[in-house]
Amino acid sequence: MQTILIIEDDQTIRRELELLLEKYGYAVKTTDDFSNAAEWILRQQAHLVLLDINLPYYDGFHICREIRKNATIPIIIVTSRSGDIDELMGMNLGADDFVRKPYNVQVLLARIENVLRRANGAQTEDLLRAGELALNLSNSTVNSGEQSRELTKNELRILRLLMKNQGKILSRDQIMLELWQSDEFVDDNTLTVNIGRLRKKLEEIGAGGLIQTKRGQGYML
Repeated sequence: MQTILIIEDDQTIRRELELLLEKYGYAVKTTDDFSNAAEWILRQQAHLVLLDINLPYYDGFHICREIRKNATIPIIIVTSRSGDIDELMGMNLGADDFVRKPYNVQVLLARIENVLRRANGAQTEDLLRAGELALNLSNSTVNSGEQSRELTKNELRILRLLMKNQGKILSRDQIMLELWQSDEFVDDNTLTVNIGRLRKKLEEIGAGGLIQTKRGQGYML
């Protein structure tokens, strides 16, 4: 289980973040002592830090600078400050990403996943298989036998997620989180439309019925 540290002095926001991250399977640690936040972070051996800028004693920029002197732990600055200068300063000090409040929770979760993936040096296989079905990630095509169809970016992400989790039921929220990694707006209707189009393409290559709907739970392959 990956551990995320929340450095946020607003107790309400801190608690909301804690509950959200725990819901999505992360271990979470927080602190009320902001006088030695950088030292506390370095002692935790966590996987990622969510760091506010406006903090008591030392601001987030100072904390980010102190962490970078000693560690490469990923840092996402989460702040209500919206100036481009703030974002530029955070990046120059070694932050991995910058998220402005108020944020969409699915966007924040996608940003966290992306930063963790980069930090872990995750390598993506070019080809995924499920029986006769083959998904080629390098050219966004799905094949079955001699039949092939080109997939859109969202269709590719949905099928990749389902194929990596064969035999498991994935909720609509889990799939939407995968889609939120694009720059496009994604809502519940968008997911329904993309699932429908993907099913049609699979049917056209003789792989109809592979994506199963589990009523009230989600989808599985």
